[in-house]
Amino acid sequence: MLALKRLVTILVMVFLLLALLVLLLPSVRSSFTSMAGSAESLFFGLLVAAVILLGLQLITENLDSTLLRRDVAARDGKINELKARLYDHQLDQQRNTTGPMGAPRTGTTTLPEGYVAPTPTIPPTDAANQPLA
Repeated sequence: MLALKRLVTILVMVFLLLALLVLLLPSVRSSFTSMAGSAESLFFGLLVAAVILLGLQLITENLDSTLLRRDVAARDGKINELKARLYDHQLDQQRNTTGPMGAPRTGTTTLPEGYVAPTPTIPPTDAANQPLA
């Protein structure tokens, strides 16, 4: 695909150089006009070539973009699959280390019935809110 894309780009550059020569240099224009027969047929031929090359350029660019997006999507799927395997492996290891010794930690702290939290003791302070020695 890359070779086709480069070939089309080279063809477009050669055409652009040729068209600029015809448009900017009267001597080149007169010689190309004599080969084409008339100025109208020369410019019509340039227009047809430009349309064909532009269409070819658009097709190759869109095809390349589509192929790249598919490749990225496939790689993202593979990455997600590997992440899932790693997560499953880590869960299996964690289950094996905690095992039957105790229940897994839930992250929630529960206090027993009748538990009374101690009140914090605040040291005496003066008017400037400085602790008294």
